[in-house]
Amino acid sequence: MITVTETKMLTVKKANGIAEVHIHVNKTNAYDLDYYKELNAAIDDIRFDNDIKVAVLMSDMPKFFSAGANINFLKAAEPRFKTQFCLFCNETLDKIARSPQIWIACLEGHTVGGGLEMALACDLRFMGDNAGKIGLPEITLGVLAGTGGTQRLARQVGHSKALDLNITGETLTPQEALEIKLVDRVFPQEETRAKTLAYAEKIASSATYAASNIKLSIMNGKEMPLNAAIRYEGELQNLLFRSQDAKEGLSAFIEKRAADWSGQ
Repeated sequence: MITVTETKMLTVKKANGIAEVHIHVNKTNAYDLDYYKELNAAIDDIRFDNDIKVAVLMSDMPKFFSAGANINFLKAAEPRFKTQFCLFCNETLDKIARSPQIWIACLEGHTVGGGLEMALACDLRFMGDNAGKIGLPEITLGVLAGTGGTQRLARQVGHSKALDLNITGETLTPQEALEIKLVDRVFPQEETRAKTLAYAEKIASSATYAASNIKLSIMNGKEMPLNAAIRYEGELQNLLFRSQDAKEGLSAFIEKRAADWSGQ
């Protein structure tokens, strides 16, 4: 069954355990508060949908994933509003890390500023080899990347490289981004979406209850001291040992057959 929900700036298509979240704000996907309200609602809907195992965030614009926040919108807003806007953006993006679904950013165009911050909030980033530039140029506006850009980037590529990219505003090519592990895979441009969705389909048809707990173990555990994280990992493993999928996986291995995963 395929369901499609369309709002002003987003379209969410659900089928076969995968939610495709299509961004269509404007030609550069430069967003404002209304966009983030729509994104927040879409994330909440996906989090509560037990049938959805993987979500793919992508752009319907041919040259941009997203150029980040609309500069005219920011310039017109007073400082307190801008502070609350960044807080709401951060709260929205943090839901992705805490969601049971695996989130993949499919980057087929320029991914800069707040666009990269959205991608950094996802669990994986796949980019086309001719997608354009990727980076955080906020310093050229006299500000910092305030919706997770300094923090998530540092955790992704290391503190010194994150500092370098943030204080220079340098943007990278897809291959340069792959070399520093800012993106996880680079595909031929015209195959990017198909290969991203093929990856999503593979995950959605696998042991998804285990995949979900693996994600939570890594994403939550990295913020804990190692000894606490190991105990947290053990509790999640304890849940999995009791699951239908664990029983099925062990039986299928012994019986030398393909597992019939239930996601439970």
